[in-house]
Formats: sequence, structure tokens, C-alpha cells
Amino acid sequence: MEQDKSIIVLPTGVTGRMDVGRLVREVDALDQFLEQAAVRKPGTPMQMPKTSKLLDEMLETNKINALVEDDRKRLLNFLITVRAKAPVMHMSFSADPAPLFTQKLVTWLRDNIHPLVLLHVGIQPNIGAGCIVRTTNKQFDLSLKQDFAKQHPLLMAKIHGSVQEVSHE
Repeated sequence: MEQDKSIIVLPTGVTGRMDVGRLVREVDALDQFLEQAAVRKPGTPMQMPKTSKLLDEMLETNKINALVEDDRKRLLNFLITVRAKAPVMHMSFSADPAPLFTQKLVTWLRDNIHPLVLLHVGIQPNIGAGCIVRTTNKQFDLSLKQDFAKQHPLLMAKIHGSVQEVSHE
């Protein structure tokens, strides 16, 4: 199955706006370097800039040749648009999630929510377990702290019932 050259996808290694921003700067720097190299005197020694693992993954996933100016411009325009307009989800956990977990989460979000969704991971140690999910207009508190708060009246009733049973004995 051949990939449509006009469609660019984000690899799972690109999780948040910061990653997209780094890619924008890197593609722009690569583009400037190659433009300058084109006007240099032929035979002038020069060192190609090294690309990051993230950019390599982006280029490989989308079958983009970084040496072709049209491909670079298309990639740069795509990344700038993603940085400005892609939906962003904020997820807070009690501890820093493992990179493999984050990658699987991003894969699921892109398959089920939006193909360009970006994820911002935060840390809130006071939530215990679970997570808090925020979008631009919704918040979902899926934390153990929130669950305990919901169960507080039941807990108090059980404690008061136990105290009354002990006092009757």
C-alpha cells in the first residue's frame, strides 16, 4: 500500500507542542543550511547538520526526502500548522509516566480522538493514582483523590455506624 504523498502524519515520538516546536526549528535550520549551500562555490567543503532522532522518524514515517526543497517546505508548513491548530490534551499524573506508556497513550488518542492530537503531560503528586484530563473546554478528574472525595459521605456513615455499635456493647 503506497502512502499518499500529500498526507503527512505525526509519528508517535512527537507527543507535544514542544516536540513540534523543536521539529519546526530543526527543519527551518536544515532548510537555511541547504539554501546557503546552494549558493556556495562548488567544491567548498561543508558539514551537513545532524538531524535528531525525532526528525529522522518524521522523515522516515512520511517518506520525505529532506534534500528536496518542496518536501522540506511542505513539512515545515505542516509542522507550523500543527503547532498552531492541533488539539491539545493535558493529562496530569501523580508521577512521571514511562515513555512507553506515553507512546501507547498517544497512539490510542490519535487512533480514537484525532490524528493530530498533541499531549501535554503534567505531574500532580497529590492526586494519588489515576489522572486528570483537560481539554480546551472540558475537565475529567479520574484520580483516586476525587474518588475518595465522592465516597466521603459513605465512609463517614460507616465510621459513625461502627462507633455506635462499639458504644452499645
